[in-house]
Amino acid sequence: MKNVDINLTKKAGFFERMAAAAVSVTGSASAFVTAVLVIIIWAVTGPIFKFSDTWQLVINTSTTIVTFLMVFLIQKAQNKDSKSIQLKLNELIAANRLASNRLIDVESLTEDELNVLHKYYGKMVEITSSKMNIKESHSIEEAISDALKKHEEILTKRRRKQ
Repeated sequence: MKNVDINLTKKAGFFERMAAAAVSVTGSASAFVTAVLVIIIWAVTGPIFKFSDTWQLVINTSTTIVTFLMVFLIQKAQNKDSKSIQLKLNELIAANRLASNRLIDVESLTEDELNVLHKYYGKMVEITSSKMNIKESHSIEEAISDALKKHEEILTKRRRKQ
């Protein structure tokens, strides 16, 4: 598995490598300390520059540029993190024989399709609510099957009593 990771890292484009490095650097304690020091230096130099418009413009422009660039870096990192989490969840769903495979790649569905699934799983909650523990059922099919078996058992018991 490590060989695959190394090969993927080598294939990463310039932006991917630059973004990963920038996220690593900007997310560190030293980056925070540096930012605080820049603000302190800027504040201390206020009297030297007589709190001029240029003095204020320097910090305003600097922070605007940094914020603008950080938005893209944060979004890039968040997208990558979200995709990796989705892939891990997909692997867990695919590996678990009791999990419903219809949830693999569910993030690519439309809002309407997600609402249909939400209602579908809401039905599973209704079906399993009659059980002692809702965790006993893992899929709608299993919940329906369990409900049908339970119904058949009740009918069989009634027939035996007659």
